[in-house]
Amino acid sequence: MVAQGIVPFGDDHAENKGGTLGGEIAGQFIGFGGWLKRWRHAAGLTQTPVAKALGMGVRTYRNVEKGAAAPRFTKSQCEALADLLGLDKSERHALLLYNVGTTLSDPQIDASPELRRALRLLIDRQMPSPTYLTDRNWNVLAYNQAMAEWWPWVMESRANLMRWALTNPEARTQYHDWDMHAGAYVRLLKFAQATHKGNDELVELIAEVRLDPDVERIWCTQGDLEADRDGHVFRMIIPALGWETVEVVSHVLYPASMPSHRFVVITWVEAEDSDEETDALGGKRNAWAHADAGPPAAPQPSSQAEADAARRRAARALTARLVVDSADEAAALAGPDGIPLPALSALAGPGCRLTLSPENHSVVWAIQEAPGEWGVTQLGAGAVVDRVQAPIFDPDARAELKLLLRASLPDADQLALGRLHGQLPQADLRAALLREIFDDLREVETRPH
Repeated sequence: MVAQGIVPFGDDHAENKGGTLGGEIAGQFIGFGGWLKRWRHAAGLTQTPVAKALGMGVRTYRNVEKGAAAPRFTKSQCEALADLLGLDKSERHALLLYNVGTTLSDPQIDASPELRRALRLLIDRQMPSPTYLTDRNWNVLAYNQAMAEWWPWVMESRANLMRWALTNPEARTQYHDWDMHAGAYVRLLKFAQATHKGNDELVELIAEVRLDPDVERIWCTQGDLEADRDGHVFRMIIPALGWETVEVVSHVLYPASMPSHRFVVITWVEAEDSDEETDALGGKRNAWAHADAGPPAAPQPSSQAEADAARRRAARALTARLVVDSADEAAALAGPDGIPLPALSALAGPGCRLTLSPENHSVVWAIQEAPGEWGVTQLGAGAVVDRVQAPIFDPDARAELKLLLRASLPDADQLALGRLHGQLPQADLRAALLREIFDDLREVETRPH
């Protein structure tokens, strides 16, 4: 019995019998063969050209539509079939998932304003967890306030996770056992190299990071592949938390609208009972790397622990990022007394506008993400100072840096003097000891073996 309102599609032979559709039932076309019939009829084609595009006989193809034979098509067959039938994105996806288990190719990015707003909302709602979005080549496309606060490099021009993790001195300071992490990133790059054919940007990125001798050494000795870092638990030193070591977990998701992109959420774990053999989630320490981490951190005095907890609470209280129409609109967020920082803006990179807000002791950091779209992050003045790595000789930039340092202190002169009175000896001692350690290590490194 044929279900009312549903017309089953027969083969060409049945269709030519004076319009008779035969005795097929509705359930007969619910399945892959049925979808092939629907797509073929929607394209206005007979079975002959479809069979030809697939490189098979008409009889064999007719059996596929009937469900009597169900061979898996190859990727090239799927591509030819999708082009011939004019399948849309979802239909192509279904075709490939059934036959090959993957998508035809990287889909075109849906850059509609609605999707961009939806992704921004999702990223911002992950607060206080640092969250970011990258394309398939690890270029950072979006991030939330916590991500900018913990890792300000995401706000730079051409921000790229691989470029930062493998070539930036910051990464070697922040990762516990950088070589171990570099090995993981190299495995990711090798997986991408093996699976992303014709990706010129990836080829250039790999060539760039391999210019670093340490990366090249790891590349030549690392023979494995890895698809992602989802679920990896590892230790990092976070400058925004007073150079505290935290244990973080990387969660990697793939948006359905752009499956080649990575939506990454970083959560941190405070596990007092975790030891050197067991990570904070109860698993084997650094099991993803098949290596042990460095020595455990020394226990902290209660006063220091309380101060670190206060910093974490401050990080959790951060508000979501804003997106405004212009750099001037972003600068206005610093208030009527906002002070432009053009020299430091130039050092931050093209498309950046930094404005000091003396009232809030913060800096409005704006970066142009697209024409007419400026992403805004408000950072503490001290966090921006920490961002400066190289010596600054430009007098204008030095003057602006001095303004930031002053803004990181209390407004009242006496209170600022009191703060400096307590901090300067400690800062001088720390700098002197770090210099001694640097000289000792350099002496050992240059000593003949």
